[in-house]
Amino acid sequence: IGRAGAMAAVAVAGAGDFSDLREIKKQLLSVAERSRERGLQHSGKWAAELAFALEPLPLSELPPPPVLTEEDARDLDAYTLAKSYFDLKEYDRAAYFLQGCKSQKAYFLYMYSRYLSGEKKKDDETVDSLGPLEKGQVKNEALRELRVELSKKHKAQELDGFGLYLYGVVLRKLDLVKEAIDVFVEAAHALPLHWGAWLELCNLITDKEMLKFLSLPDTWMKEFFLAHIYTELQLIEEALQKYQSLIDAGFSKSTYIISQIAVAYHNIRDIDKALSIFNELRKQDPYRIENMDTFSNLLYVRSMKPELSYLAHNLCEIDKYRVETCCVIGNYYSLRSQHEKAALYFQRALKLNPRYLGAWTLMGHEYMEMKNTSAAIQAYRHAIEVNKRDYRAWYGLGQTYEILKMPFYCLYYYRRAHQLRPNDSRMLVALGECYEKLNQLVEAKKCYWRAYAVGDVEKMALVKLAKLHEQLNESEQAAQCYIKYIQDIYSCGEVVEHLEVSTAFRYLAQYYFKCKLWDEASACAQKCCAFNDTREEGKALLRQILQLRNQGETSSTDVAAPFFLPASLSASNTPTRRVSPLNLSSVTP
Repeated sequence: IGRAGAMAAVAVAGAGDFSDLREIKKQLLSVAERSRERGLQHSGKWAAELAFALEPLPLSELPPPPVLTEEDARDLDAYTLAKSYFDLKEYDRAAYFLQGCKSQKAYFLYMYSRYLSGEKKKDDETVDSLGPLEKGQVKNEALRELRVELSKKHKAQELDGFGLYLYGVVLRKLDLVKEAIDVFVEAAHALPLHWGAWLELCNLITDKEMLKFLSLPDTWMKEFFLAHIYTELQLIEEALQKYQSLIDAGFSKSTYIISQIAVAYHNIRDIDKALSIFNELRKQDPYRIENMDTFSNLLYVRSMKPELSYLAHNLCEIDKYRVETCCVIGNYYSLRSQHEKAALYFQRALKLNPRYLGAWTLMGHEYMEMKNTSAAIQAYRHAIEVNKRDYRAWYGLGQTYEILKMPFYCLYYYRRAHQLRPNDSRMLVALGECYEKLNQLVEAKKCYWRAYAVGDVEKMALVKLAKLHEQLNESEQAAQCYIKYIQDIYSCGEVVEHLEVSTAFRYLAQYYFKCKLWDEASACAQKCCAFNDTREEGKALLRQILQLRNQGETSSTDVAAPFFLPASLSASNTPTRRVSPLNLSSVTP
């Protein structure tokens, strides 16, 4: 890594080694200060927040100020002046006074000022000239020059950990992903404590395979990185285990970890758990704005209007021009079905930060509500450009093409969503519906069965599967699906829309009637009478059963059982060959 890199590298405890928390606290305080000196506010804030969660250090153990070299002393005046301009966002002015500086710190600030100047001009131009739904063709003009200069320094091994990080960012912005990953890994080795480099790596790794091939430094920071990337890759169980081990290691007060755990529960749709953690987080850090957009998504899903309204007003008071605040207000209007207003706030969020993923996806949803499919497609595509791992955008694209009646397109997008969320039943049900439209019924059956197997959120997979079996005249399998569906619905004690339940009872009543199982048929027919849409059919069937019984027809016992009847569902667990009669005594709609 060269002389400069060696100076920047800090001896960091090995992976998973949290035995010396005082040493870790020292390292965090030191890197927070060094990040701030270079204008890296977010990395500095991350380290400071984490350090705050640990016990305070006595005076004798506080980290010493960084040692100044000859070069630092020569550049001190220019650096001090330029840093004051930098803090006031006068980036060109800062870069002008840093020209010719040789010390690592001043050189980094010189290059970073030029980079941020280009970014600011690009963003200003984007806001002035384009609506957020037009293609962002504006480029940061400074990137190519920066790449040339930084690559010379890189070849000469003159970049420290911070310099390598900036070089990686420039490469990523130029879409040179493979080179960027290599440089970020090198930056993590040179300066393992700089969170920014780890975070950039997180954004570039698309699957677990890629993660395996990275040679990462063996430090305690790697644990935070792995927990974060597991959350991003939807490997939630592994992520939660990592975060739990970090809490056990002594970071129980860290608001960063608490918020990440809440986000993880949001990703696996454990809504109650996520809500309670977010509420706890708000008590600890009431003026926090980060992650509040995720919190508002949860309130939206639960239709908690008063809470969402309170959150929106509260964030407005703290800072109304933050992307998260705009998204929370957008969600609030969306919940009140004011979709034009909601879209306006998501657009405002994107003017503040065009790379803000959540707003693109949510705006897509709003355009869907307003039946503007072409705008929705554009918004979802933008979301995917920002982050290919956003399953909601892939799923949204599938839905828009479904509305446009283009099932082959749907299939592609739903498949992508399913790859990102293999255990999400909604993607599987959507895939099954696509296959059904394309008349690939065997594939559709597989999808519905898998959706049921992974835990069907919307309780629709079994009904769809039963209807497929009906279409294919596989009456026993259809009956079995309906039985399982009814047991599922009533076992979870939900009040459900009666339409599908009544359909199930109607089918079963007719099925048992055909099989001459009068008791079961009449029990199901009686259930049909409880629903408006099947009442008449139920009564008619009961009359028929009564008639046949009066004529002396006996109940049949010789009926083949469906092929996948679990033993536990059978009325008596003796191996008799007949369909399990439904125990309806406990089933009250």
